[in-house]
Amino acid sequence: MSRSATSAPATVEDCLRVGAGFSQGDRAWIAEQFATLDSHLAAFHVDATELEILVKDRGARGQKVTLECWLPGRPKIVTTSVEEDLHTAVNEVRDELRRRLNDTKTRQEPRRNRHLREHTINDVISPELTPPLEEAAVAAEAGGGEGAVRGA
Repeated sequence: MSRSATSAPATVEDCLRVGAGFSQGDRAWIAEQFATLDSHLAAFHVDATELEILVKDRGARGQKVTLECWLPGRPKIVTTSVEEDLHTAVNEVRDELRRRLNDTKTRQEPRRNRHLREHTINDVISPELTPPLEEAAVAAEAGGGEGAVRGA
């Protein structure tokens, strides 16, 4: 998490826009349904995070709810639902976004490399590993190039 995200973390209330098919009156109940996403969005700065929900053919057979999420440094996430009940469709796109945010976070963490998560690269690479390469280079120069280390 960056320092700026901690000073102004993203929340659904701050980042949600209602698009085509929804009114500003719908925004309140949608934001309430999406409040569970706040913990996932908090890692990002409010100014660089956007959520937009839209519905096509609202109330008609074949309506489609789309939720788009823009996060800094990540590809846009788009979730959709074709549920006939609007509330069910809204909850479905919310749940799918939550899953995708979890997947994105998991994908960016090292797998089976606990030491990479707990230490910086300087902690993992010990200084003892570098002197043999330097000694080999000095020996190669002194020996006129014989026994030189290739690629060093």
